[in-house]
Amino acid sequence: MGDLTGRTALVTGASRGIGQAIATRLAAQGAEVIVHFGTDKEGAVATVDAIERSGGTALAVGAVLGVDGDVETLFAGVEAGLAGRPLDILVNNAAAGPAGPIGATTRTQFDHLFAVNVRAPYFIVERALPLLRDGGRIITISSAATRMANATQTSFAMTKGAVETMTMTLANQLGVRGITVNAVAPGATRTATNGALFEAPGLAEFITGATALDRLGGPDDVAEVVAFLATDAARWITGQVIDASGGLFLGPRA
Repeated sequence: MGDLTGRTALVTGASRGIGQAIATRLAAQGAEVIVHFGTDKEGAVATVDAIERSGGTALAVGAVLGVDGDVETLFAGVEAGLAGRPLDILVNNAAAGPAGPIGATTRTQFDHLFAVNVRAPYFIVERALPLLRDGGRIITISSAATRMANATQTSFAMTKGAVETMTMTLANQLGVRGITVNAVAPGATRTATNGALFEAPGLAEFITGATALDRLGGPDDVAEVVAFLATDAARWITGQVIDASGGLFLGPRA
């Protein structure tokens, strides 16, 4: 898909799910990957081990996001891992999930959601910019929820709308350095950790029936889009939200 040999990448929330798949894919294309985790150290170590068994290079860095000092803790580990080298690729993947519909989400849950999904990626980008090489890549994981009216995900969709706006404005600002800034918006994606959610009677069938490509997504479906955006082949794409949902809820399927 594209050679990333010699490049460095930071992937947040890479201990499982989509983040793990992204880290693994970037490493498979030659990047040295910093695998960030919040609390799942075991998962991050497993990600690093899988990358190294496949001949890649990776290291795990822990930092709980959404709390005071989170970015400082993260970048203490990142800078130690880089050892004076620049950063080439930043993938903001870590996120807190939907907390519920309006009336069910508490103020504490709402504030946590925005702290993890909006404040953390914003200040991670800010902190990364002095380390990021000209011509680098910033990719943030959004969600197809931003283009749908799903009452159970109102606050979550609001956070993803915020990072989509951040993507567009930063792309305009950072283009003079050759840095591309894009977002990838997955739809319903079955992972090892959320698989039980799709066991609810009729849910998988309902989502599949509303998806143009007629199946649930998997982590690799998203990871390959992210990896493409990280390569030189995507050098002329910036300020965009790339839908990676398989065509979820495009309209009635006749």
